[in-house]
Amino acid sequence: METGDRGVDRDVRRELSAATRVVGVMGFPVAHSLSPRLHNAAFAELGLDWVSVGFPVPAGQAGTALAGARALGIVGLSVTMPHKEDVAASVDSCSPTAARLGAVNCVVDDGGGWHGDSTDGAGLLAALARSHGFAPDGTRCLVVGAGGAARAVIAALGDAGAAEVVVVNRTPARGEVAAGLAGPAGRTGTVDDAPGCDLVVNATPAGMDDVADGPTTWPVDPDRLGPGQLVVDLVYHPALTPWLAAAADRGARTANGLGMLVHQAALQIERWTGHPAPVEAMWASVTDPGTPGGPT
Repeated sequence: METGDRGVDRDVRRELSAATRVVGVMGFPVAHSLSPRLHNAAFAELGLDWVSVGFPVPAGQAGTALAGARALGIVGLSVTMPHKEDVAASVDSCSPTAARLGAVNCVVDDGGGWHGDSTDGAGLLAALARSHGFAPDGTRCLVVGAGGAARAVIAALGDAGAAEVVVVNRTPARGEVAAGLAGPAGRTGTVDDAPGCDLVVNATPAGMDDVADGPTTWPVDPDRLGPGQLVVDLVYHPALTPWLAAAADRGARTANGLGMLVHQAALQIERWTGHPAPVEAMWASVTDPGTPGGPT
C-alpha cells in the first residue's frame, strides 16, 4: 500500500471530492505517524467518504491549529506529541477521562464546539485483551513513567479494577500525582516491586534507543522479570526493544505499543463516525510486510 507525502493512501486520494470529510493527526513531528494509515483503512472498510491526513503543528500552536481546523470544517483530530496537554486546555469540553488526565488525544466536533477525549488507556487494555487475554481486575501492575501515556495507562488500570497500580518515576512528586489517578489502588514504588506484579509497563521513551544493553538503561532490570508476567513497552519502533527481548529470554510474555496505537485509533474512529471500528482491517494495514514503524 503506497502512501503520499501527507499520509493519505494513493488509492484513497483518487476518490476524494469536495464532499469528502477530513480528519487528521496533529503533532510535531508527524510525518512518521501511522495514524492516517489506520484511519484510512477504517474509512475504506466502512465505505465512508472520509480521509485522514497529517498536520505538522509546532509546539505552542495547538490553540491556533484548533481554531483553523474548525474554520476549515475539519470534523476530528487525533492529537500526539507535544500537544496533548495544550489541547486539553483549548477545547470547549472534555470527557471525564480527559479532564482527569489533563490530556487529550482525540478531538471531535460535537456540534457545540471541540470536545476532547483520551483513548490511550482504553486502547492499551483492548490491545492486551486481544493479544494476551489480559484483564486487569484483581491484578498487581507496575507502570514506569508519569507522562501523558503513563497517566492514561495508570487511570485505565485503576478504573478496570486492578488491585494495585505501582508507579515508578524519577520525580517523586510527579509520580504521586500520577498514582492518584488509579484511585485507592495507586501508590508510588520502586523497581523492587516488579517481581510481584502481573503486568509491568514501560511508558517512557527509553525503549526507542535500540542500543540499550544494560541495567542502567533498562526501565526495570530484566532479572526482576520472568514467567507469569506480561511485560509491555509502549514503544513500537523497534518492534522488539532490547528490554522486551531480555524479558522474553527470562520467560515473560511481552507486547509492544503497536496494539495500543491500533486500538486507540479504533476508538477515535468510533468517536468521529458513530460506526463500530473495523479493528481487523486496521490491524492488517499496519502489519503487512514493509509497514514503517515509529512512535506516535
